[in-house]
Amino acid sequence: MSSILKVDQLQDSGGNNIITSNGSGTFTSSLPNTGITEADQWRWTANFTGNAIPITANWERNDTSFDKIGTGMSESSGIFTFPQTGIYQVDTFTHMYLNSNSRYNEIAIQLSTDGGSNYSVIADGYTSISNNTSSTTYANVSTKTIIDVTNTSNFKVSIKVTHHDTNTAVAGNSSNNNNATTFIRLGDTWWQIENG
Repeated sequence: MSSILKVDQLQDSGGNNIITSNGSGTFTSSLPNTGITEADQWRWTANFTGNAIPITANWERNDTSFDKIGTGMSESSGIFTFPQTGIYQVDTFTHMYLNSNSRYNEIAIQLSTDGGSNYSVIADGYTSISNNTSSTTYANVSTKTIIDVTNTSNFKVSIKVTHHDTNTAVAGNSSNNNNATTFIRLGDTWWQIENG
């Protein structure tokens, strides 16, 4: 047996309207925005060769047909700070190239939970470059993770790359994304829900 509940208003315990219906399928709400409140994207603008643990130089916020949502990430010498607590998805990718062979080429997301004193890899991706035409060979590599950021002072992120052959070059660009690191806040952390 099914039931139908018809109302034109929902109120909180203080008698304040939180959802109102006009009876024709249109709703208004005073509830806070529960969609994406933070989205940002950064890239490094210059090619470099060899390992970088982390990548410290030439970072810029994407400025090609892009605009951040919210405050956006803060960056200093390759260290990223979150604008507010929450659950964040972090994605990073690049392409690499070499006129030789490189057994492994890594990109990794590193996380600190102690304000930047110590970092550990929380996501990494690998690719290899096998040169069989005596010319420059390219490879793409990416990785992603979801981070529960419970404290904006303690949680920091950086990106690193390492190679078997340190002559491997990593692509940078200031006008298109041949590399990019994207930060999207998906919602509140459980810490926020439990502690208000």
